[in-house]
Amino acid sequence: MKYLQYIIIGSCLLLGACSKFLDQTPQAVISGDDLNTPENLEKMVVAAYAGLGNDHYTAPYSSMWPYGNIRSGDAYKGGDGAGDISDFHFYETFSLNRVDNGSSDLLWFRLYVCIGRANDALGRLNTATDDAFPNKAIRQAEMKFLRGHFYFLLKVLFKHVPYIDETMPKASYDSISNRVYTDQELWGKIISDFTFAAANLPATQPETGRPNKFAAKAYLAKTLLYAAYKQDESNNVTGIDAAMLQQVNALCDEVMASGKYQLAADFANNFLSKNENGPESVFAIQYSKDDGTPKGRLDYGHALDYPMNQDYGCCGFHSPSYNLVNAFKTDNFGLPMFNTFNNVNITKESDFQTLTFDPRLDHTVAIPGHPYKYDPTFIYQRSWARAPEVYGSYLSLKEAVLPDDPAFQKVPPFMSSSKNWELIRYADVLLFKAEALIELGRQNEALPLINSIRQRAAASTSLLKQTNGSFTSNYKMGIYQPGINCTWTQDFARQAMRWERRLEFAMEGYRFFDLVRWGIAAEYLNAYFTTEKTRSAHLNDALFKKGRDEYLPIPLNQINFSKGLYKQNTGW
Repeated sequence: MKYLQYIIIGSCLLLGACSKFLDQTPQAVISGDDLNTPENLEKMVVAAYAGLGNDHYTAPYSSMWPYGNIRSGDAYKGGDGAGDISDFHFYETFSLNRVDNGSSDLLWFRLYVCIGRANDALGRLNTATDDAFPNKAIRQAEMKFLRGHFYFLLKVLFKHVPYIDETMPKASYDSISNRVYTDQELWGKIISDFTFAAANLPATQPETGRPNKFAAKAYLAKTLLYAAYKQDESNNVTGIDAAMLQQVNALCDEVMASGKYQLAADFANNFLSKNENGPESVFAIQYSKDDGTPKGRLDYGHALDYPMNQDYGCCGFHSPSYNLVNAFKTDNFGLPMFNTFNNVNITKESDFQTLTFDPRLDHTVAIPGHPYKYDPTFIYQRSWARAPEVYGSYLSLKEAVLPDDPAFQKVPPFMSSSKNWELIRYADVLLFKAEALIELGRQNEALPLINSIRQRAAASTSLLKQTNGSFTSNYKMGIYQPGINCTWTQDFARQAMRWERRLEFAMEGYRFFDLVRWGIAAEYLNAYFTTEKTRSAHLNDALFKKGRDEYLPIPLNQINFSKGLYKQNTGW
């Protein structure tokens, strides 16, 4: 059930073909001042919330899967070959991407629409008196949280973007360059929004769906963690800001000490509609159906990600890579096989019983012969994949629901659901803290944090069974025990933490941005392409160009609209 209902305000592109149809005498006119009543201010705030999850499969920004997963080596585009949404194929191969990629332009536009809604609400809230609008500071904090979120997405996608807030008159927008602020100064603007939100939001919100103080602190910690890795103009990491890492550590401590969150007992609970808004959910997009609208407020960002069988029907996008599946292998201690996981590819169903695996594999990847989404009578088949000869037969699971799930909704020819999508989980907070500690040289303090996540994963097998009660795969999961199965140096701890982030959040949309933050994207991805090309020919043209491909190019349309005011990113 969704307690905060988001209002979706549509827009229409006035094309010549429909101008006569739209040329109607207005029934009523509302002025800008009329929107500044307390009742209408609340509506403008809720309209800004509508930007969350108000995306579309052509340019999704809910899970960020086309930009964070298929550019990271964790996923292939999927679908019916390279020409099926070819813009995403260009993202995956890097070398084929262009400044006039229409999906990038659409993504930029939609994120600025979201920012525009937050700015409009903020501008109106700023003029309200505390007496007339007692929740003024709280609503301002909510809008700055939302604005911070959308600017964070733009920042990790494009690096240099124009920063526009509610104080800037619309007439000045065309004079604001994307280079007004340096890389670090732009991070500072986003940090400022989350700092305000953390200071002014209540510890508990009366309506589920609104961020609270600790959600803001968690997002502030995430932003500071990204900003701590300083980059030069060629996107090289030149140093890590220890003071920012100290802030990350302190903020995570505050979130952990709040007593509001804990790891879900079973990893699966984070991805089942019946368990949404559970103890691990720090901030999530709230979707809905049967809410009085024709189709509901559904998760259209993942609408392409379902199998091609008769229970669903379309469209087989977002396919886990061979490399990712291999990464779930474990050694005799139940630990990751850092250096050898990808030496031998899994080629047959029996491999999942003869080798050993991290249980998160079957929570994350739909595998032929395995139960689909925990239903032992609903077995995923290779024929359910759209183009197995191109992209293999695996599909992503976390975003999916079963066809009899109350959240499921067909929007022919696509599928969708009203299941929440998590933006920050408590596991994120634990690994933010672990990363900060490791980079501060305090890796021993990070060990129990990483092990707690591994222990939860090891215990998350109750739903991973066949009809006869046997486990779907051969699970073997251990914790790090220095002096017994590992040597816990800073370098080893860093490798363990980064591996944990990959498997814990696989297919959730942010892997690529981790690689860029750590300054290893070029080396990592070109090594990935070298092997993966031998397994999947659609990657034959793939090549990551260091100093360019860490960020998408500023869309050519936007540069043209700005009359050359916007400056292109390095290398494009």
